[in-house]
Amino acid sequence: MDSYRHSVVLDVEKCTGCTTCVRHCPTEAIRINGGHAEINTDRCIDCGECIRLCPHNAKKAMCSKFEHYLHYKWKVAMPAPALFGQFDGLDDVDVVLQALLDIGFDDVFEVAKAAEFVSAYTRMYLKTEGIKKPVISSACPVISRLISLRFPYLKDNILPLLPPMEIAAMEARNRAKAQHPELKDKEIGVFFITPCPAKVSYIRNGYGDYKSHVDVVVALNDIYFQLLGAMKNPGKSGKKTAGSEAGMIGIGWASSGGESSALLNDNYLYADGIENCIQVLDSIENGNIPQIEFVELNACIGGCVGGIMTIENPFIAKTRLQTVRRYLPVSKNFLTSDQTYIPESFITDSFPTYMPLAKLSDSMAESMRMMAQIQQLRETLPGIDCGACGAPTCRAYAEDRVKGVAPPERQCVVLQQREQQKENANDSQ
Repeated sequence: MDSYRHSVVLDVEKCTGCTTCVRHCPTEAIRINGGHAEINTDRCIDCGECIRLCPHNAKKAMCSKFEHYLHYKWKVAMPAPALFGQFDGLDDVDVVLQALLDIGFDDVFEVAKAAEFVSAYTRMYLKTEGIKKPVISSACPVISRLISLRFPYLKDNILPLLPPMEIAAMEARNRAKAQHPELKDKEIGVFFITPCPAKVSYIRNGYGDYKSHVDVVVALNDIYFQLLGAMKNPGKSGKKTAGSEAGMIGIGWASSGGESSALLNDNYLYADGIENCIQVLDSIENGNIPQIEFVELNACIGGCVGGIMTIENPFIAKTRLQTVRRYLPVSKNFLTSDQTYIPESFITDSFPTYMPLAKLSDSMAESMRMMAQIQQLRETLPGIDCGACGAPTCRAYAEDRVKGVAPPERQCVVLQQREQQKENANDSQ
């Protein structure tokens, strides 16, 4: 776990220790120590909630700059479907694809195209006998890491297909090699334009034993303004786009429910927002859920259009995508009748390794002793979960004290006030 490289980082100079992030982190990964936040990398799932909610912009996502990777001889852009919902008045995806070529890319491979393949193969997979249902989408890396930390019994429910981003990266590289056999593999750069930091972490760390085929990750909000300028004068580079290779289904993946609706049946459930997703996973684990086949979970409100690296309000972006999709066919990538199996390259058997959040010790006896101490200490605390101690809850504070990770200056403010009030009362008598 120590080797997991995160994309969400803290700017200590901007942090005031206000506890906003502490109280809203879904995995309780943040504490206030020494007057500023500290992120527990073992617990962090790169959901970006701390970035979204921090009033001082002290959290940020690390990403690459397009201009730092111009050394590649052949540069392929992979726009996430959410990109097309960022532009006002857009009614033709080809305008954005042309702009990507005009700012310096040599080819464009839409993630939406790969999404249509994933949708088609998901429909095929759901007909397989003996699989564990409901099948949980593997598209959102936040959800996959969350399952590895909190819901180990749901590991086998995860769809064993690579996410569209990875399939697009493989296909983009294969197309580049086919068109330009003179190029070496290291001379081809595959650039994913991401709406969220979780996908940056996914690419850095891989998925289980799987290593990503993406070379560079560029933030959507970092490249947005370059595209705006290029869209005002299209075709300036002399390169011409071949046109969009995706339809309504692929573009629909940008919004919550888009992946589910592509199954072409109504036996599914979808939810967005990390807290809502946790509630759904709890229900699945407890068996308190209807008999459904598929569950789509997106950590961001609205789906990928709600990622913190986007520009537009997610609900406005979703409305804009409706306009874009109106002029597209349902799909440009349906399977042919002779395709009866899922390509091996699309399948992954690398699932998240269970990494328990609440593990106290490697020794069962020591863990039991510490649990008793935590409960004993917790009973002395006020139980109001105010966060003033630097921990999100009284239970978390008690655990920090017993584990010895809370410095001496981190004390319960409420108890201190009560003690002070007693002393003042005694002095007055």
